[in-house]
Amino acid sequence: MKFLEVLAGEAIWPPPLWLMRQAGRYLPEYRTVRAKAGDFISLCLTPALAEEVTLQPIRKFGFDAAILFSDILILPMALGQDLSFAEGEGPRLPPLETASLLNPDRAAGVYAPVIETVSRLRRSLPKETALIGFAGGPATVACYMLDGQGGGFPRTRRLAYENPRFVRDVLAILTDATVEYLSAQVNAGADCVMLFESWAGMFPPAQFRDLVIGPNRLISDELKRRHPGIKIIGFPRLAGLMLNEYTQKAGVDAVGLDNVTDIATARAVCPPGMVLQGNLDPLLLKLGGKPLEDAVSALLGEMHGYPHIFNLGHGITPDVPEAHVARLVELVRRG
Repeated sequence: MKFLEVLAGEAIWPPPLWLMRQAGRYLPEYRTVRAKAGDFISLCLTPALAEEVTLQPIRKFGFDAAILFSDILILPMALGQDLSFAEGEGPRLPPLETASLLNPDRAAGVYAPVIETVSRLRRSLPKETALIGFAGGPATVACYMLDGQGGGFPRTRRLAYENPRFVRDVLAILTDATVEYLSAQVNAGADCVMLFESWAGMFPPAQFRDLVIGPNRLISDELKRRHPGIKIIGFPRLAGLMLNEYTQKAGVDAVGLDNVTDIATARAVCPPGMVLQGNLDPLLLKLGGKPLEDAVSALLGEMHGYPHIFNLGHGITPDVPEAHVARLVELVRRG
């Protein structure tokens, strides 16, 4: 699999390609399955349906990697926190008041359907297509657990200053649970895993080190102890000037770059051999045409000769035309 060859540090041309949220609402066949499931959580926890929506973009576009269809908030739900998704409003959880409400002993039984989906995908994916397992980074997942919803996370930010022990207790539980969750995915057949620290850039440097880098390093070290050779992609979105320290210390093998990061600068500040993933602006997929073609050409030119996984700087939006995705694939494959 050329995807795994690049994760091992090889520069392959043209680069392997997959897209964050490549299974999703921009595909009519996804919307059909989503309606059949009835609600988003049921879709994530019904292995046959989660398998199907994971496979849809692989069949249609031939991406080099499939990423497990699930959600980063399945884990806090597995730990005992109520979770719901309001249509058009995103996730809702009761803001966590004490870490004692979380029960790691019950988690594996709740997320067992996700692990079954991984096993099914391992059997059903084309042999040349890598399977990416994933989890939310502890700091990002904690934001939703403590605030109860997205939108700036004011309670999390305040608690990180006013009650850091509580925040660290939650992160410690999440870190251990994430190791177990990702390890189960690897045992079920995931070829590599990705940590989505989507809100890493919200934290100032000292907290970034404590709440983002520290837990990510613990997860990386333990996964590699249990699964020698496993590759880990970190996605510290909006890390900015902390990108260097993250890639030096978080223990990841590749780093996903958001679309506001200059990829040439990232290449210069990351350790030698660090694989870069990203970082096309998702808006360009909606626009298509010359803006998309010029940006793809520039990104390919910038990373020619370096280990690179072509991707977006964030996920596909629901308003992206399928034809634009097909054109992107054509452009990347042409090199």
